[in-house]
Amino acid sequence: MTRAPDTEQDAGFMRVALGLARRCLGRVWPNPAVGCVLVAGGRVVGRGATGDSGRPHAEAIALARAGDAARGATAYVTLEPCAHTGRTPPCTEALIAAGVARVVIAHQDPDPRVNGRGIAALRGAGIAIETGCLEAEARVLNRGFLMRVTEGRPMLVLKLATSLDGRIATATGESRWITGPQARAEVHLMRAQADAVPVGAGTARADDPRLDVRGLGLASLSPVRVVLAGTLALPETGRLAESASDAPLWLCHHAGADAARRAFWAERGATLIEVPATGGRLDLAEVMQELGRRGITRVLCEGGGELAAALLTADLVDEIVAYAAGLMLGAAGTPSVGPLALEQLALAPRFKMVEVAQTGPDIRSRWLRP
Repeated sequence: MTRAPDTEQDAGFMRVALGLARRCLGRVWPNPAVGCVLVAGGRVVGRGATGDSGRPHAEAIALARAGDAARGATAYVTLEPCAHTGRTPPCTEALIAAGVARVVIAHQDPDPRVNGRGIAALRGAGIAIETGCLEAEARVLNRGFLMRVTEGRPMLVLKLATSLDGRIATATGESRWITGPQARAEVHLMRAQADAVPVGAGTARADDPRLDVRGLGLASLSPVRVVLAGTLALPETGRLAESASDAPLWLCHHAGADAARRAFWAERGATLIEVPATGGRLDLAEVMQELGRRGITRVLCEGGGELAAALLTADLVDEIVAYAAGLMLGAAGTPSVGPLALEQLALAPRFKMVEVAQTGPDIRSRWLRP
């Protein structure tokens, strides 16, 4: 008689796999962040997560660590194992060859190269399959990858750090620091888990940002820096120019950008990306599609009120992480979101709060697109 699956035990081991996957966010694009745990006799015999830049896959790492103990084991995988040959052989073949008896999968992979083929291959080899274990949690973790596959663009998180009255700078432009050190450390961790961080040209000119990860020992995990500068009117001295060849710097511009400016930034190692524009303003939907075409799955936007308003107007914001500090800057301060030109309250972008917590002296809240 076949024993019914222990759903509580399955959920416990899948949570371990999800934890492994979460650790590699921001490091594996264009691939998804996947975790795999191999269990035999109630004991973990192998575990793995997607390697940097997407290779090797989680299943291959877990199987290598398990060795002969993988035979007859159950594999817990946060995404359907691949069934196509890319830079590495299919994970389905590796699982079959290792003699795994059962595979528990959080959810199916919508990538047309997989999309049920992995599950069918495993079943065809006589391996027992369970799907849907902690599916909701797994889909949230890999929202960026799933959006890139199904919609062609990465997910976008808008980060705001404001006074209680929603200001990001004083009337004179002073902004360092509104929030405390704990909030700033959390933002650097968010950067480490993002594939790209975009800012507008105005922010690049005013703040001369580095857009890297600092203070956490994670400097190697700094994301791709993206500057939206239609005319490429950016300072030719400063942090971005100095570091253009040290870490990826992508400059999105329109067809009218000056040739000399293009040559300057290309010579310094920046990647120039021409995108359509309307009225001199870059088409943000096309910017996001272009980032998706280049493999980006997760975007963290910290780029000022004008860019925040433009992204909200274009309906491109999937999540808002808002930090509020206990001070007031008044109407003369710089607002966190620029004009939205709303004539009716019903037209205002709305989000659903899913988390609120204290971070040092500040309050952090998370809001998702309904």
